[in-house]
Amino acid sequence: MSPLLEDRDSPQVVRLTLNRPQVHNAFDETLIAALIEALERLGADDHVRVIVLTGTPGTFCVGADLEWMRRLAACGPEENEADAHGLARLMATLDQCPKPTVAVVDGPAFGGGVGLVAACDIALASTEALFCLSEVRLGLIPAVIAPYVARAIGTRACRRLFLTGERFDAAEAQALGLVSTVVSPATLDDALSLVTRDLHRGAPQAQAAAKDLLRLVDALPPDDEALHAETARRIATRRASAEGREGIGAFLDKRPPAWTIPSA
Repeated sequence: MSPLLEDRDSPQVVRLTLNRPQVHNAFDETLIAALIEALERLGADDHVRVIVLTGTPGTFCVGADLEWMRRLAACGPEENEADAHGLARLMATLDQCPKPTVAVVDGPAFGGGVGLVAACDIALASTEALFCLSEVRLGLIPAVIAPYVARAIGTRACRRLFLTGERFDAAEAQALGLVSTVVSPATLDDALSLVTRDLHRGAPQAQAAAKDLLRLVDALPPDDEALHAETARRIATRRASAEGREGIGAFLDKRPPAWTIPSA
C-alpha cells in the first residue's frame, strides 16, 4: 500500500493524501521521502496550479511514527541526525513550494502534523479537527517544525503549547492563526472549492513570486535599505512581465486574464 496517494481534484488541482491509516497517518522515512518527491515534482509542473495536502478520512497526521522513532533512538547520533535532516527537508520543501499549498484537516493533527499545517500557505479545518504539540510529553521537542509553527502562531503561543503539550480544537487553531477557516466536516470540500476558485484567479508566476517575496520580508527589518531596493526592483520586474502586462490589460479591457480557468 502506498503511503501517499496522489489524485486530481481537477486537471490543475492535485490532492496528496497521507495514507497510513493504521497509524493515523504518522510519518516515517518512506512517507517523508514520498512527500518530498511529490512536492518537488508537482512544484516544477507548469500544469499544476494548486497542491492540496490531506489525510485519510477522520485524521490528518499524528506526527512521527513512534515505532520508527524508537528504532532511531537505538541508532548512533550521526544516523539520528541524518534522519532528522530528512524531516527538515520535507518541511522546507513544503514551505518553499512555488505552487499554492492548502492543508485540509479533518481529525487529529499532532506534533509534526501541526508542522505540515503551518508550512502550507492556507489551512482549512473541520470542527472535528484537533491539534497538539505533544513532544515534551514524550521527552522530545518540536525542533524542525518550530520555525514554521512559530511563524504561524507566534512565539508567545508557542511558549504555552510547546511546554504544556495540551490539545486545542479547531476554533482555537483559527484564533491563533494556524488555520484560516473552520467548517463542518460535510462542507469541508465546499470550502476547499472556494479557496481553489480564488487561487485560480491569481497569476501563477505572480503567486510564486509573492511567496518568495514573503521570505525576503521575513529575513530583513522593514527599514532596511536593501529591502527597499529589492522590493522596488521586484515590482518593476512584475509590471514589465508578460503576466503583469496581461493582468493590467485584462482589467482595463474588462475581460478575464489569460490564466483564468473558465470553470473555476
